[in-house]
Amino acid sequence: MFVGIANTPRDYAWGSRDDIAQLLGRKPSGGPEAEYWLGTHPGSPSRLETGGTLSDLTTLPFLLKVLAADAPLSLQAHPNLEQARAGFDRESALGIPLDSPTRNYKDALHKPELVYALSDEYHALCGFRSVAATRELLATLGPDPLVAGLLDRLVDDSSLRSVFEWLITRGDGVDELVARVVELAASATGSSPAPLEFVTVGDLAAAYPGDPGIVIALLLNRVVLRRGQVLYLPAGNIHAYLKGLGIELMAASDNVLRGGLTPKYVDVPELVGVLDFRPLPVPILEPIRPSAGIEIFRPDVPDFELVVVEPAGGSAVFTPTADSIALCTAGELTLSGATGSRSIPRGASVYVTADEGELTFAGTGTIFLATSELTGPR
Repeated sequence: MFVGIANTPRDYAWGSRDDIAQLLGRKPSGGPEAEYWLGTHPGSPSRLETGGTLSDLTTLPFLLKVLAADAPLSLQAHPNLEQARAGFDRESALGIPLDSPTRNYKDALHKPELVYALSDEYHALCGFRSVAATRELLATLGPDPLVAGLLDRLVDDSSLRSVFEWLITRGDGVDELVARVVELAASATGSSPAPLEFVTVGDLAAAYPGDPGIVIALLLNRVVLRRGQVLYLPAGNIHAYLKGLGIELMAASDNVLRGGLTPKYVDVPELVGVLDFRPLPVPILEPIRPSAGIEIFRPDVPDFELVVVEPAGGSAVFTPTADSIALCTAGELTLSGATGSRSIPRGASVYVTADEGELTFAGTGTIFLATSELTGPR
């Protein structure tokens, strides 16, 4: 079965005013358009062309989004399945309403995610880097007693947890340190070329003045994805999207633990319990290329995978094992399966049931196919 689906972009303040509209070939709304959701998530289920919502037909274990960030999002991390189940049960037993601003766990699911860069550059913070690299960067700010105090705390990688807790709780001297780092970074950006991390400090200070996340950002990997690259964010990875247009695919969960750069609730003990403080390489997810015109980005969870279809020689073939969503972002492709065919022009999206079997994509264009190894929600 092929069924057309659509939705209305989410108007979060950090969203771009025209990137999503330009990508999908639509007229901008005039306000910010941050995210375009395709799936059955109760926060904004897709509308069916036949009436009703996609939730009336099925429940999908993933959520596909177009994300357009024109300003930094909050620092955040997501729990693994065990943490999510325990947290959800605990908060439910305490009687915390699901819509409470102090509720961390809205469901019992994990929320790993990936983002595929559509813009030429997609900027993000992602995971802790080595203390040695951070010390080297801070040393370029020159001698300063407040920075020296931070360096005294940043002894080695094992100190990341204690330094993070000191910063996020606004411990003694943190407010003064944040102000001083912003001042020194502004001076450093006068050099050429300016370290990207210090440019980011200025951007974050403008968006969230005085927030300890400004200094926390210097402990993290500063990432610039090029078009077509994918960043995979597993449980426990602290991250923030800064600017860019991308395709985001995630498990269909609402569980977010914030860690700064936000006016929203930050539960420090819960966040610290979830975070992975190990310095790790930037988690770039490399594609599998099983045949011409097909790239598969498959993370280490069964909840979702992203298939990028750009037919070479006029057609490409892929067989999903579960229900899927296809979104066309360029050109026009004809999608054929066991029950027939459907044309998908730029900006259109279609729900595809698994019983279609082998899918053939014919034409010239690009389709992002979100699918899963699960037959239903976790």
